[in-house]
Amino acid sequence: LSREEAAKRVCARCPVMVECREHALLQPEPYGVWGGLTAAERRVVLARRRRREMELKNPARTTGRIAAAG
Repeated sequence: LSREEAAKRVCARCPVMVECREHALLQPEPYGVWGGLTAAERRVVLARRRRREMELKNPARTTGRIAAAG
């Protein structure tokens, strides 16, 4: 069991896991497991959030991609 896997198991039982995760996403924590996510996993979540926010700010881009996809 890796250190990250062990930490994730602790997180899975933690009553404040969601709050911890949000903290780590809002105050980018560069190291460790926070809210059950590794630093790399948090970067993926943040990238997806940014992409979603951009699409919501500019719905024409999203609509155009959908129309182009057929």
